[in-house]
Amino acid sequence: MTLMISMSWIGVMLLIGVVLRAVIKPLGNILMPACVTGGIIGFILMNTGILTRLGVDFNLLNTIVTNLFTITFISMGLTGTPKEDGVSAGKESAKGAMLEGFVWSSLYSVQAIVAFGVLALIGGFFGMSAKYGLQIPFAFCQGPGQSATYGAMIEAGGLQPDAQQVGITFAVLGFVFAFLIGVPIAKRGLRHNLATYPRDISAGIKRGIFEPEEQNQTAGTMTTYSGNIDSLAFNFALIGLGYAITQPICAALRAVPATNFLGTFVSTFGSMEFMIGLLVGYLIKFIMNKTNTKKYHDDTSQARITGWGTDFMICAAFMAVQLAVVGKWLIPIIIACIATAAVTFVFCLYFTEHLNGAYDFERLLGLWGTSTGTCPSGVALIRIVDPELKTTAAAEMGLMNVFMWGGYVAPFVVMYCCGQLSGTAMALLYAAFAVGSLALIFVFRLWHRKKSFSLLKNERYLTLEDIKQQHEAAIKAKN
Repeated sequence: MTLMISMSWIGVMLLIGVVLRAVIKPLGNILMPACVTGGIIGFILMNTGILTRLGVDFNLLNTIVTNLFTITFISMGLTGTPKEDGVSAGKESAKGAMLEGFVWSSLYSVQAIVAFGVLALIGGFFGMSAKYGLQIPFAFCQGPGQSATYGAMIEAGGLQPDAQQVGITFAVLGFVFAFLIGVPIAKRGLRHNLATYPRDISAGIKRGIFEPEEQNQTAGTMTTYSGNIDSLAFNFALIGLGYAITQPICAALRAVPATNFLGTFVSTFGSMEFMIGLLVGYLIKFIMNKTNTKKYHDDTSQARITGWGTDFMICAAFMAVQLAVVGKWLIPIIIACIATAAVTFVFCLYFTEHLNGAYDFERLLGLWGTSTGTCPSGVALIRIVDPELKTTAAAEMGLMNVFMWGGYVAPFVVMYCCGQLSGTAMALLYAAFAVGSLALIFVFRLWHRKKSFSLLKNERYLTLEDIKQQHEAAIKAKN
């Protein structure tokens, strides 16, 4: 009963977000997602006690965030990887995805170092340990679900109280930075022709809802007879299967005694339900491909389920923040987030400007959104300047996962926060991940001396025609 009450009020907050964006022009102008606006309203109503008196529970909201995160990852595992006219496997897309993945990986360490340093300087004045700063990459680079998951794991270690709340707060602020900075940059790119396909933002996009004449996209394909089972119910059932398989696997891994380094690592990995869920989703999809049953699964419907889970998860994350818990640390948290966001933006801008690719401005938006919120945040920012996905930038948000190896430092961060790894070892790991990721950028020749665009000067130096000529010249040279 309590679960349904909480989910229903999350839905109400989302509807409020939709209405506010439709009627308040400034919200439409900055393209603020309903999950963020509704989440902020929900945060206020929760911390003033209005929703708690109506049966919404803070602890349950935390649980909803972590479980929806697992569900979205299972859904992503079940969803196929679309290719836009085959370009996702092309050279242009590959180099973009490689750069984004390597920069993201370096940021995983750099963000933690920056936040740790800030809290080491000012955290003591507020009674806040610098170790909390190490949670920022969980929040910025991977979102509220993973931040909540790792925060709970750190709390279980017994050395970092309220780590889950701090992590969720970091994630919430990350989303705010993603859109408050990303949207103006996108609009600047459209205004000064930095985007590959300059265009106007339609009234429907600003409102966030489409009139009948604008409703030209399908939400999925019916693959089952509704009198037997609704197609959407069938796709949800596949996620249920994935979740049912994920839980005992995670329980078995968590049961491994943490008596040595290997045991600690395995048991820690068992708490990463989202990762196990992703692998289980891949396994189900593989079996369906082998048994010729994949044709009854609809990728578009599954993508809608991923979107549903993401919207509810983000809104719930805002509502789960307890001001009474993090209020005493709010100033250092905000300062740490500002410093981290600034460094993150410098990294994203510098390397995308020097990739020398045709879609580098779009890549800036995607990388910034993904490095401060989630992959959907990056895609959402790309769609502002490229709604028809004519560039490969959106497809690269999926392909870049192949090169995002920096997140593997996360279990070691948990072990350090729980007193199972020395500070020296943690510092060396961070250095290795950061330097290794940046080195790969130069090993694969993804950095060029000349810029493809300049955000500061509002100038674009590389066009699609230039790229075509480069490709033609390369082909002639081979022949």
